[in-house]
Amino acid sequence: MKLYDSLTQKVEKLDLHNVIKMYTCGITPYDAAHVGHAAVFTFYDVLQRRLRDLNVETRCVRNITDVDDDLLRKAREQKVNYLDLAAYEISRFDEDMKALSLLGPYSEPRATSAIQDILKHIDSLVGSSNAYSKDGFVYFDVKSVSDFGSLSHLSESEMIEVARERGGNPDDPNKRYPLDVVLWQPSLIDEPMWESRFGPGRPGWHIECVALSLREHNGETLDIHGGGSDLIFPHHECEKAQAETLMGKKFAKHWVHVGMVDYQGEKMSKSLGNLVFVHDLLEECEPEAIRLAILRNRYRDSWEWSDELLDDSRELWQRFSKGSEGIGALEGVRACLDDDMDTPSAIEELVKAEKNGEGIGEALKLIGLRR
Repeated sequence: MKLYDSLTQKVEKLDLHNVIKMYTCGITPYDAAHVGHAAVFTFYDVLQRRLRDLNVETRCVRNITDVDDDLLRKAREQKVNYLDLAAYEISRFDEDMKALSLLGPYSEPRATSAIQDILKHIDSLVGSSNAYSKDGFVYFDVKSVSDFGSLSHLSESEMIEVARERGGNPDDPNKRYPLDVVLWQPSLIDEPMWESRFGPGRPGWHIECVALSLREHNGETLDIHGGGSDLIFPHHECEKAQAETLMGKKFAKHWVHVGMVDYQGEKMSKSLGNLVFVHDLLEECEPEAIRLAILRNRYRDSWEWSDELLDDSRELWQRFSKGSEGIGALEGVRACLDDDMDTPSAIEELVKAEKNGEGIGEALKLIGLRR
């Protein structure tokens, strides 16, 4: 099996062994799941299905970021407790992903479950002079990491610009260097807080995922780390730097990212408000058609969601759902998946087999289109 690695920027052979350890960044539960979320998790679902088809055990940890700036802001706007908002959105997310036939995660830890782990790691980073504290804040010193920027392949000026766009606050006067990363911060009066030797506060985003990954996978190097490509910088770049400083070894063997989904000519995002929610789609069409629409696009490419794509996928699903059982398309689909998860070509294999009256049932199961 081969997959594109964001770090090396090459299609790399995956070293298959008995257990493949994965970590994919999950939701911040302050709004409903949209097609962009579904595209990420559907890719990782099909990847796991093929690995299991190869008799490889998969352990995919998918976190929940249940303490975060966006979640706290939304809870404040709605005048509800942030955990109540999180519980409501997690329930909706679970229903949507179940409808799309996603395999359950190996574990689904919450950031709030790891506060003591987070503080332990922050203490370690401060003790090794890879982090520093000022006025109740603790920052990770990115200049203490020789290869910072190697995952995103961005220049210093580009990283600063992206950090400014994505809430990294490079103009923070407490920072020694604009790209230094918050590990701990004082909480506002209406925000959750935990005691620490740096003062009461809450964790930064990146150290949450570091702590959860190290805890859930026992500090071992991951085989695959990923999520949406919008997480490469700053989130995964900073995760990599912090984790490898703590571990003293490679954090992940492969970094595998899923491209962005556009809608009406722009990236689908909560900030732009151009979202297509999964639960709305499920009210108007079969979940298999939604899944098929996603899989007709190559995972690492950006692509456009449209009504036409969904309509075509509904028609195609009607054909597939009437296809015969059997293994006619199975080897062809397997070969496509092993070639950098080429799901569009896998679907073409299904189309050819269906036209020829060959069995497609087992191949449909492999990509999660038949239960």
